[in-house]
Amino acid sequence: MTTELWVAAIAAALWCGLHVMVVVRFTDSRRLDAYPPLPREQTPLISVIIPARDEARNIEACLRSVLASDYGNLEAIVVDDHSSDGTAAIAQRVADDDAARQGRVRARVIQAAPLPEGWFGKQWACQNGADAARGEILCFTDADTRHGPELLGRSAGAMRSRGAHLFTVAGAQDAVTFWEKVLQPFVFSILLARYGGLEQMSRSKKPVNKIANGQFMMMTRNTYAQIGGHAAVRDHVAEDLRLAQVVTERGMQAHMVLARDHMSTRMYTSLAEIRKGWGKNVFAGGRDTFPLGPLGLMVFRAVFPLPALVPLLPLVLLALALLGVLGQGALLFGAVAGGFSLLFYFAVYAFARVNPLWSLLYPLAAVLFSWICAESAWRGSQVEWKGRGYVSRKAS
Repeated sequence: MTTELWVAAIAAALWCGLHVMVVVRFTDSRRLDAYPPLPREQTPLISVIIPARDEARNIEACLRSVLASDYGNLEAIVVDDHSSDGTAAIAQRVADDDAARQGRVRARVIQAAPLPEGWFGKQWACQNGADAARGEILCFTDADTRHGPELLGRSAGAMRSRGAHLFTVAGAQDAVTFWEKVLQPFVFSILLARYGGLEQMSRSKKPVNKIANGQFMMMTRNTYAQIGGHAAVRDHVAEDLRLAQVVTERGMQAHMVLARDHMSTRMYTSLAEIRKGWGKNVFAGGRDTFPLGPLGLMVFRAVFPLPALVPLLPLVLLALALLGVLGQGALLFGAVAGGFSLLFYFAVYAFARVNPLWSLLYPLAAVLFSWICAESAWRGSQVEWKGRGYVSRKAS
């Protein structure tokens, strides 16, 4: 075998090995099912806080799922963040229905105070909800989530069992439309490659290796006060990631487990929503995951769209080899590495509970997500979401 083919074979082996490593690292992830709910005699009041701005399509199903929890000692607080679509009225109707059935008030709808300068709307709504809450445990959850009946109880039990100060879960991500099925599994595969297994992330003492899922975050009132509440992350677009970092900087523990059978979320419903949603925070939040100075940040911004295109390398080399532009080495590498990449994404899409045949379109996902990253990097700190403009501060 020629030197060219040996080099190509070694490169292909390394390519395949890196993908195997990503999968092996992710197996170091515990599931919420491993933790029993808190005993009935040890059930402190949990305040479930739901910030909601123009969430008319989601708020009823979310609130009803929270109120259907097996955990008996809870209150739900919907914080209406100046919605214009009737979100508050829908939430109040659900709260009234529940009160009529239960014979007591378990859900409240409050209005967020006017947004102060320097705050993101979600953080301000969460802070308003925390200030109004009565619970010993605070649980912040998004309006587009759907909770299983055991989610709260098992999460409270897991938080106590693990000694976590901030506890968060990775739930199932629902994908319905064409673009959701193409893009969402691919995007989460990049996060998987960056952070590895959830236990590895939970054990890490380095803030830059921490992440949380803002769709569901739980902490005691005492922990929330110690870190300064949402005021500590008031001007960070990825407030969940930054909260996990702040907790770690204070010497406390931020843990995440898998809860795909206990919580689901449909983040976006169209390509336009995917573009806006990921675009608003993928760069401004992503830069907080790397300790970069001014020069490093400039380089990071310039190359930010490129990692999403890396999975296309074998296919590009294979195409060039088949066209006669490159030689046998590129053909070997492209065929082996490209075939293994397809197997990898077949597994990724299957794990995401999307028909794995959608993995055939991962090259399209790579191109589109690179485009989203490029737009996000171009905007830099400028963020727009739900009719408001913000400037996201970088972690110092």
